[in-house]
Amino acid sequence: MQKTELKILGISSGHTSTSYTLILEEKNGSRKLPIIIGAFEAQAIAIEIEKIVPVRPMTHDLFKSLSESFDIKVKEVIIHRLHEGIFYAHVVCANGTREHEIDARTSDAIAIALRFKCPIFTYESILQDAGIILSDLEAEELEKDEKRSRKSPSAKTSAEKPADLAKQSMDDLKKLLDEAIEVENYILAAKLRDEIRRREEGKEGDNG
Repeated sequence: MQKTELKILGISSGHTSTSYTLILEEKNGSRKLPIIIGAFEAQAIAIEIEKIVPVRPMTHDLFKSLSESFDIKVKEVIIHRLHEGIFYAHVVCANGTREHEIDARTSDAIAIALRFKCPIFTYESILQDAGIILSDLEAEELEKDEKRSRKSPSAKTSAEKPADLAKQSMDDLKKLLDEAIEVENYILAAKLRDEIRRREEGKEGDNG
């Protein structure tokens, strides 16, 4: 069957406080593949995208360390089946002599793919069945929603609303960032880090 490579477009908030929508897009096309994932998996994907280092290794980081310790590489991830609204994935692993396809939840498979920097594929038949094409307005709304979704419902710091961040000093933002990482709230940590980066870049511009 014909495979199509996908890239991660973003993560937006889902219909409940514990769900998110991962949006994948075909690499050389305009069709999007929305996949509902849980909050933990959303964080696991978000921290790798944002290059945030957790205090202790997360489950997917442990999988990567174990695999590399035994010279096992992840070659690719394939979203190979769609049944009753549920996507099924294979993680394709190899150790130089043998290759295996390991069944995995799609969200876990993508979190692993990010850590191994390997490609993500699906089949044309799945894109035909579940792929969507967003209008320019819908794509803009998705981008805004993805930024809003970086705040996890389980945040345990005082920066609960986007407006609150503008009132915080740089020292407070950095303290909140450390707290967010400590409680493993990596979606909020990404949001705080972006605010710190925005201010630092603005300061550099003023000095220029």
